[in-house]
Amino acid sequence: MALPKFSLRTRIFIAMIFLVIIASLLIAIVTISQYNNETQAYHDKRLSRKEENIKDHIRILLNKKQNELEKFSTKELQESFETSLYDISVVHKMELNLYDLDGQFIKSSKASFNIEDTHGPLTESILNELKLTAEHRYVSKHFETGESYLSSYSYIYDNRNNPIAILNLPYLENNDFLQKELQLLLTNLSYAYVFMLIIAVVIAYFLSKYITKSLKTINDVLKTTRLETRNQKIEVTSSSIEISTLVNSYNKMIDELEESAVILAKSEREQAWREMAKQVAHEIKNPLTPMRLTVQSFENKFDASDPDVKLKLKEYSKTLIQQIDTMSSIASAFSSFANLPEQKKEQLDLVETVRLALDIFNEPYISFVTNSDCILLMFDRTQMIRVITNLVKNAIQSIPENQDKKKIEVILEENLEEVTLSVTDNGHGISEKNKPRVFEPKFTTKTSGMGLGLPMVKNIIETYKGAITFKSSEEEGTTFNLVFPK
Repeated sequence: MALPKFSLRTRIFIAMIFLVIIASLLIAIVTISQYNNETQAYHDKRLSRKEENIKDHIRILLNKKQNELEKFSTKELQESFETSLYDISVVHKMELNLYDLDGQFIKSSKASFNIEDTHGPLTESILNELKLTAEHRYVSKHFETGESYLSSYSYIYDNRNNPIAILNLPYLENNDFLQKELQLLLTNLSYAYVFMLIIAVVIAYFLSKYITKSLKTINDVLKTTRLETRNQKIEVTSSSIEISTLVNSYNKMIDELEESAVILAKSEREQAWREMAKQVAHEIKNPLTPMRLTVQSFENKFDASDPDVKLKLKEYSKTLIQQIDTMSSIASAFSSFANLPEQKKEQLDLVETVRLALDIFNEPYISFVTNSDCILLMFDRTQMIRVITNLVKNAIQSIPENQDKKKIEVILEENLEEVTLSVTDNGHGISEKNKPRVFEPKFTTKTSGMGLGLPMVKNIIETYKGAITFKSSEEEGTTFNLVFPK
């Protein structure tokens, strides 16, 4: 499935909002991670402080006893902490467990919560960690019934700095208070993020609008750029370097385009006149040749004493007059094509004008249909009549003389925005290879004619901002459609 295409303004807006959301999520993740790290550090330090305080307390209690003994045995340690171990636990609010140096259980303060295997012997891994670490201290962590526990193990020394026992402190990581603080912090952050997101939306909206304002101006000008008209240059103020470069390139292109258009128009005019001159010369040569032959024949065969001299002179004159009429017709056709119709817009009733144009044709198979009794249009009456008569004349000529059912239908319709005039015939139609050349000057499929009728019609229609199209099928007929804006 293709992804939807968004405008540059929308993409800038979405990108800025996306960046704000990503930044907010990253800040929240970093905050939570940092808070968790600080919480863990807090528990580690608190356990370490508790351990040091308890060991100091134990050291004070053992000082008197140690003066009487050179070395503590397991039994003596049990007797020394018979009641005092519980007191220490109460004072420091911690459970205490004592083990001998071999890891065998000695004494417990019997804390209110129980941990599995608290009174079992210490494992070899714990004993090895105590021996190998520089501080002779080991802390393990485990989870039970959804709670997290730290358990520290460290040596207890006598006043001669000899290890006499192993102290174990089970520690419950109670995070209820810290979790509440974290939730409060995240709540406050969420309020800040929502406020920041609203501000970001507003800033992104105006910023994207400001960034794309110049591009919209350029787009509007580009839409109106035409080769055949004088184009306006773009004037943009307070734009970025990239936009200014684009505008300067466009303005430079407009200057070059105007120069090229002038050169092209001049070249096209020259080419058109050359083609017109060739066509005029060709068309005039056609009647001049028989005229020359007729004059030569008259000169060679003229005999004043011939009794039929008047009859022959009349025939010669008739031939010359026919050729002169042909040349006059050629001159009129080229004159009509060369003279562009002046835009003499007048309000005319198109229904009446079409009827008037069709009155000159006597063919009974021509019909006229309209959906309105009166259709007003701003157009030149003479030019409209030329258009209609030319299309109808072409339609008549396209129908073979021996065809049984001849039909030409002229349909005139209007709606709120435009007027449509169509001329349909059931003649031989236009072949596929000839369709692209229908409106070309000099192109014709008739044995007579110069191929200037339809180009002239197209010229008139486009001068009045209209359009002409056609549909044709061989042996079925052709329909020419004219559309005029109201």
